[in-house]
Amino acid sequence: MLADLAEQRIVARLPELVGSIGTALQFSEAMRTGSLGQRDLSAYLLPLGMRGGAATAATGLFRQSIDRFLGVVLVKRAIADPLGAKVADAFMPLIDGVVEAIAGWAPEDAVGVFKLERGELVSLSGGVATFQLDFSLDDQLRIQS
Repeated sequence: MLADLAEQRIVARLPELVGSIGTALQFSEAMRTGSLGQRDLSAYLLPLGMRGGAATAATGLFRQSIDRFLGVVLVKRAIADPLGAKVADAFMPLIDGVVEAIAGWAPEDAVGVFKLERGELVSLSGGVATFQLDFSLDDQLRIQS
């Protein structure tokens, strides 16, 4: 559900990604088969996990702060750019668009908002460039017993 909401926000900012955003499983399969970069531009949403923080317990209620992590991998074909000079420039509006779509936003039931943790060029090989952005969402786990 979180990935679906994030996808909606990303395509609203970057309509060129409509129909080109995949899941973590699709990303894994594209990596395994070497088919990453079949399209000129694509993206993948990766649930990167969560980390627990401070917790409190009271009669019938357990609360714990948690950070939920979401990765967005941008993939751009770069066959005609072996040194990566042009693809770096091509990534900038995409990176900015994803950051503007996700940073500062939260699903309705979250306690905090997403913040940018990092972004980096992951790979520039085989005619394909990949850039990953990682976000964290400040949230809270609430369990009533």
